[in-house]
Amino acid sequence: MDLYEYQARDLFESYGVPVLAGIVADTPEEVKAAAEKIGGVVVVKAQVKTGGRGKAGGVKVAKTPDEAYEAAKAILGLDIKGHIVKRVMVAQGAAIADEYYFSVLLDRANRSYLSLCSVEGGMEIEQLAVEKPEALARIEVDPLVGINKTKAIEIAKAANFPDDLVSKVADVFVKLYDVYKGEDATLVEVNPLVRTESGDIIALDGKVTLDDNGSEVRHPAHEALEDKDAADPLEAKAKAAGLNYVKLDGQVGIIGNGAGLVMSTLDVVAYAGENHGGVKPANFLDIGGGANAQVMASGLDVILGDEQVKSVFVNVFGGITSCVAVAEGIVKALEILGDAATKPLVVRLDGNQVEEGRAILAEANHPLVTLAAGMDEGADKAAELANA
Repeated sequence: MDLYEYQARDLFESYGVPVLAGIVADTPEEVKAAAEKIGGVVVVKAQVKTGGRGKAGGVKVAKTPDEAYEAAKAILGLDIKGHIVKRVMVAQGAAIADEYYFSVLLDRANRSYLSLCSVEGGMEIEQLAVEKPEALARIEVDPLVGINKTKAIEIAKAANFPDDLVSKVADVFVKLYDVYKGEDATLVEVNPLVRTESGDIIALDGKVTLDDNGSEVRHPAHEALEDKDAADPLEAKAKAAGLNYVKLDGQVGIIGNGAGLVMSTLDVVAYAGENHGGVKPANFLDIGGGANAQVMASGLDVILGDEQVKSVFVNVFGGITSCVAVAEGIVKALEILGDAATKPLVVRLDGNQVEEGRAILAEANHPLVTLAAGMDEGADKAAELANA
């Protein structure tokens, strides 16, 4: 889960990372009041989960509350790379002397943590890595040790910080790592980390990505950080039902059990779609290894609610998940949906209790359900129906 800048700022503050005052606002009037409360020069910053805000006009400096009001009017409602600005943060202005970059992230390829650091912050890190790779220090971090003061000093020196700043920035690096570790994050980034004209080191802009897998059990408070309004309604509905669902841009809904089987099904449907008008998979939905009839019904309810879906391919190999449970779930879902169920289903069952599952579907004899003997046959039929 990616956090908004204001959420990252609040997390930083709770861990003792030096930040400036910041107030979230949803209207120009609230922005003006926030600017009056903070006093002096402020920066009105669009709160969107994408980069390039400054170039898009989403960051404006205001010297007075009235200027902040006008800035908010210009920013709120702005479209930044497909993200509509609904909220801004009014941040205290800073007299910046130097800008730096620091991040710690999960390095999946090496099964470790990685810290990236540079004395040339402020610009996009991808741009810096291409144009001046020598300016970006890459330091591996042992997950069992983390970033203590000694490691933080190593990072600062590798990034060529001036000797008189090494210890000072190292203290901030340690606290930022505390955020990373303490919140089960996969990324903590500050760009820029600045030195003010008075010599203070401040995290001026932050980005944090939290590991959803650890949040539900270890960090129940993370649920409050989720922007439910911005989430895709189908993905939100699936999450509420405990389903592993990802919306795609195709026309054939997919339900399977086990990530490997679902991924294979996506490939087979995409291949079959080449012969049927170029139709593609509409989603990834894994009902898991021990799914019951209710889970199957919930999955169908989500997929059939997608207007882009023209047909559904249910591809299940019964192991822990019985084909009987799958068949009962299909029948139950169609009963619940009633006349709202208008999209054809192609069902391929195999494995545990396959004959019993097929018998349940045959007895129900629903006009929308077609049984397929194999995966290739089922994918081809689903693609054909989606293109009809």
